[in-house]
Amino acid sequence: MIRTEAEATASAVDYRPTEHVEFVLLVIPDVNGSLRGKALRPDAFDAAVRHGTVMTDLLLALDPVDMPIADYERFGIRSGAADLVVHPDTSTLHDLRWRPGWRVCLGTPSWPDGARCELASREVLRGVLAQMQDVGYDAVAAIEYEMRLRDENDRLVTSGISYSAGEVTALDPFVSALRPALDDLGVELTAVHTEAAPGLVELNLAARPALEAADNAAYTKFAVKELARSMGMRASFLAKTAPGEEGSSGHVHLSCWREGTNVFAGGLALASAIAGVLEHLPAASLLLNPTINSYKRLVPGYFAPTNVSWGVENRSCAVRAIHSARSELNRLECRRPGADANPYLALAAIVASAADGLRRGAPPPEPVVGDAYSRTDLAALPASLEESLHAFQADGALREALGEEFGDYYAVSRRWELKAWQQTVTEWERERYERSV
Repeated sequence: MIRTEAEATASAVDYRPTEHVEFVLLVIPDVNGSLRGKALRPDAFDAAVRHGTVMTDLLLALDPVDMPIADYERFGIRSGAADLVVHPDTSTLHDLRWRPGWRVCLGTPSWPDGARCELASREVLRGVLAQMQDVGYDAVAAIEYEMRLRDENDRLVTSGISYSAGEVTALDPFVSALRPALDDLGVELTAVHTEAAPGLVELNLAARPALEAADNAAYTKFAVKELARSMGMRASFLAKTAPGEEGSSGHVHLSCWREGTNVFAGGLALASAIAGVLEHLPAASLLLNPTINSYKRLVPGYFAPTNVSWGVENRSCAVRAIHSARSELNRLECRRPGADANPYLALAAIVASAADGLRRGAPPPEPVVGDAYSRTDLAALPASLEESLHAFQADGALREALGEEFGDYYAVSRRWELKAWQQTVTEWERERYERSV
């Protein structure tokens, strides 16, 4: 049974300190999806629940290698790195099984004057979900992640055989530790299987109200990396780690509900949602594929979509329509996101796009039958971060849905990534050109 957002909120755990708790890790997701925060003693966490606690607004302006993004004026390094006020969301408070005595909790940041921080990833998704409710629906989502896992000797843990019964059982030490760790975090892991690249493992998470689904995804990435490290292993959600191999995806499954009924089971609503997702997919790619490396995954032949396409049970398309005799299982799957995407922003982009299609009753194009990669008549999706940035800047409807201030903020962060890449001299360049020019 899929819980509603209200039921999920009502299930908030008791935040009061217990004897075994030494620290509570209060965190917020940054623009890249990384969890950042600080460890609070139980009394300090209790005070934070009542009054909030401060964290620097520099957390809004750090790049993936912790360099301050110096192109913001309102906050961050150029404004003196002032305070955000962070209130714990105690419905997300859970134990860290691999760190006895530690708990973790997501926080809600606001500006010092009490106004909501419209730039925070989790708040962007919350705002988009409110817009979907204005259309008349509650969004339910599930995210599936592919990640690469290396053992204590830095060897990839599988040979690259997809759905291998023998190789998935060989993952037992890690998976058997991960499952209870996720249980303690309130995350239901429904399935694990190997994928068609060395070390590539897929994790399937249960469908939940969309905000909870994003929380679960963020906690899953955190748990996988931290648990692996505690076992002497290494896990990576990088979209592409080696040429000629499948990359790591972060597919998003979405359905819309009204009064306990999945409206996608009727067909018309699903079609309009797909139409909206396809229309905004070029611009949404900036959030679904947010790094330079993201686009190394998006090449033909590796089940990573490269054009604006949809089909019924067609995994070569950008959007797969999934039909089932069980009404609750009817949904769309957006196959564009990589595992490197911020789950809050990926969901926000997809939900906002679907809501636009539903609001307008938009019709989708004809579904693709067969191999979508071979279709030369379909519009190409952005093939680089720069192309995605141009598409995002041109899509006023999506930017408005996400919030214009957030849109400007996010675009600056992606330009910063482009600038960092353009200023980098790689080993490939030295090897290819140094002797011949």
